[in-house]
Amino acid sequence: MRSVALSPAYREEALSAMRSTELDVLVVGGGVVGSGAALDAATRGLTVGLVEARDFASGTSSRSSKLIHGGLRYLEMLDFRLVHEALTERGLLIEKLAPHLVRPVPFLYPLQHHVWERFYAGSGVALYDVLARVSGRKAGLPLHRHLTRRGARRVVPSLRKDALVGALKYYDAQVDDARHTMFVARTAAAYGAHVASRARVVALLREGERVTGATVHDLESGETFDVRAKQVVNATGVWTDETQAMANERGQFHVRASKGVHLVVPRDRIRGDSGLILRTEKSVLFVIPWGRHWIIGTTDTDWQLGLAHPAASAADIDYLLDHVNEVLEQPLTHADVEGVYAGLRPLLSGESESTSKLSREHAVAHTVPGLVVVAGGKYTTYRVMAKDAIDAAVHALDAKVPPSVTADVPLLGAEGFTALKNSRKVLAQTYGLHVARIDHLLGRYGSLVHEVLGLVAEDPTLGEPLAGASDYLRAEIVYAASHEGARHLDDLLARRTRISIETFDRGLGAFEEAAKLVAPVLGWSQEQIEREVEHYRKRVEAERESQRMPDDETADSARMGAPDVVPLV
Repeated sequence: MRSVALSPAYREEALSAMRSTELDVLVVGGGVVGSGAALDAATRGLTVGLVEARDFASGTSSRSSKLIHGGLRYLEMLDFRLVHEALTERGLLIEKLAPHLVRPVPFLYPLQHHVWERFYAGSGVALYDVLARVSGRKAGLPLHRHLTRRGARRVVPSLRKDALVGALKYYDAQVDDARHTMFVARTAAAYGAHVASRARVVALLREGERVTGATVHDLESGETFDVRAKQVVNATGVWTDETQAMANERGQFHVRASKGVHLVVPRDRIRGDSGLILRTEKSVLFVIPWGRHWIIGTTDTDWQLGLAHPAASAADIDYLLDHVNEVLEQPLTHADVEGVYAGLRPLLSGESESTSKLSREHAVAHTVPGLVVVAGGKYTTYRVMAKDAIDAAVHALDAKVPPSVTADVPLLGAEGFTALKNSRKVLAQTYGLHVARIDHLLGRYGSLVHEVLGLVAEDPTLGEPLAGASDYLRAEIVYAASHEGARHLDDLLARRTRISIETFDRGLGAFEEAAKLVAPVLGWSQEQIEREVEHYRKRVEAERESQRMPDDETADSARMGAPDVVPLV
């Protein structure tokens, strides 16, 4: 498939195309579901626009637990259909759609009771394996195993001896959610969709009772213009109700935001070769391998404050540390925490007072003529949600439209990935890089790695590590701006890379060099470079301050101390 670069020039062309013609479908929201909807519509032969108010995946889709999984706890709720659907999608992603981005990860489930818990939990994990195979996609994941206490502590030596009597070992998968979402949007662009970030919908257009498009404000240029479309898809996640209100309709369902907080700690703080899944009084807690780090999460609490930047409080951090320390020989402290991030789950509102009991099902509704809304669900099943949303939109189009084909459409970078992985030593010799560096690049770009390495061939200094964040090459920063749609430092350090959560200084050691690297690509003046650097510094200061606050209200107030938008000058 021909690669399309989400460059500054491409963005201008996409916006120009959207304002000059009536689209079949306009998708509002550049998270994983909106991006998936744009891909689904484009691969059916429809003319498609995708607009995102901030950056691709800047909301929930960059702040998940980064797992592609069926959801073991939904088996306990007897939601077999949801688990089967999610495991089918997991297999598709690993085997066909995104093998370069989605990879298996092992987990230990520590047991605290000898007989009944091993039987009860073991039966659940066995059923999990069965449902995965019934889906027809084995995805190469090993079956679960029963371990003794000694066997479990060989896998994770940091486990306290008195914290378990044995364990179960099973497999799921993980993904860099923000990069995956960007790849979905970029693949949609490759199939003809017009894709633009920093383009905020401020109103819906109406002809009588029918929605006929949207008014879009370009946050980069300050211009406002109309985009006409036969169908508009509202895929705005936790902002669903706000977007729906633009149509002066209450809608058929509501979305309730649940906050999930995660911590990132260095890999050497917990000795082990497997992740952990632990029960808490409210839900489950994951300890997930993440390169040279661990991700620990998550919380599950109702959130009714600002949606753009949910804040993690000191209470959230203490909750996670307290629970993980219950099973660790060497307790973690606040000083071990490299990064913290908080995201909001868009749950379909129900009668339950506890967000952990709200539905992870998704819903699609044609609430008014010309407007489809999709909400709820979980990251793993984004493709099904996108398909269902476009099915609803297509139903209202006059023309005959083919069915969804996204189950057979690999994302950019997937084609030829396995062959390149087999040839990584040759690639390393060709470009004068260590094999470990090639492995890192392949896991982020797949077969598009040649585009990144091409920058190194043109300018060998781009093959050097980024100052202050040596896991990444300077070329990756330039490529993020020239090919991956990054417009600002936040995009570079928080989503195209994970420097903002993978370094103790939250990226302050890398942001100046990063800004200078992308300035020529993005056309930044020296004044704009200084504005970007100052904005990012204030963001880090505000986040750190919020994480010292005792509760949600004071944490949110502290986080709001940093401005959201960096205008171009």
